[in-house]
Amino acid sequence: MATKRSYYDVLGVKRDASDDEIKKAFRKLAAKYHPDAGGDEQKFKEVSEAYTTLSDPKKRREYDQMLMFGGIPGADFGGSGGRGRYTYTTNVGGDWSDIFDNMRGGDGGFGGFDFSSIFGGAAGRAANRPVKGSDLTMSVDVTAEEAFRGATRKATYRVPSTGEEQTLTIKIPAGAVDGGKLRYRGRGEYGANGGDRGDLVITTHVAEHPIFKRDGADVRMDLPISMYEAALGATVEVPTPDGTEVRLKVPAGTQDGKTFRFRDLGAPNVKRKGTRGALYVTVRVKVPTLVTKKERDALEALRDADTRDYREEVKRYGTQH
Repeated sequence: MATKRSYYDVLGVKRDASDDEIKKAFRKLAAKYHPDAGGDEQKFKEVSEAYTTLSDPKKRREYDQMLMFGGIPGADFGGSGGRGRYTYTTNVGGDWSDIFDNMRGGDGGFGGFDFSSIFGGAAGRAANRPVKGSDLTMSVDVTAEEAFRGATRKATYRVPSTGEEQTLTIKIPAGAVDGGKLRYRGRGEYGANGGDRGDLVITTHVAEHPIFKRDGADVRMDLPISMYEAALGATVEVPTPDGTEVRLKVPAGTQDGKTFRFRDLGAPNVKRKGTRGALYVTVRVKVPTLVTKKERDALEALRDADTRDYREEVKRYGTQH
């Protein structure tokens, strides 16, 4: 996982850089990435956000203190966050509609920085073009059972530029996977100059199930059986993710690690609606750790009567080397 860059890294300056060095670095990067000059809009927002913090003495002191204690605040520097089980950050901090408006005539949208010195009069005309708002992100915790059958959540989040709280119902689809993304278009940050709103992107975090392990839509589980059932065969009731049970016929002589496949008994497939994955059941043969004298006598009698050579391959390898 890549280490998150600090604002100093974004501007390419040292931690002890002077105000003038920070301003020069921002001027160079702003000219390179400004969208009206054909640059990368996202990178322009990143360097602008970094300059907004580092050009303000108070914000820079607070930011440096956070760095000293091991934190690297990024786009959510300044207090964005969620409530309860929800957390969210924005891709870009600040009110971009105000910032681009300020850039029109070279006003101080970034700590007094005059963009007209870079783009001249064209900056005012170009700044009028619509700019889509950035996406907002949120995460939601989901139980394993909810992920199997689907669920709904009511969530409230804040739009950073205006501070207003908005509420929506999150529909978690049946078969939701850990790390899955749900996108709600037009529910993110407001655009500038009539631009469209960004999206709200929600990441699902699915809790571990005590029995079932997810592999996309496929579900895997271990089934303990006794050594007697493995040797003689047995019929075992096996639970499935949808709450029902299925009968598994374990053949006599089944070995530990044998896997059985049940089609369409896994989780719903979110990528192919109307279909389900498979349920894979792996047999785990359990050997008793404590036996009675009667059991021991019986097992010893069976052992002594057994003439099979279970280590034939091992012995053959030993004689060759």
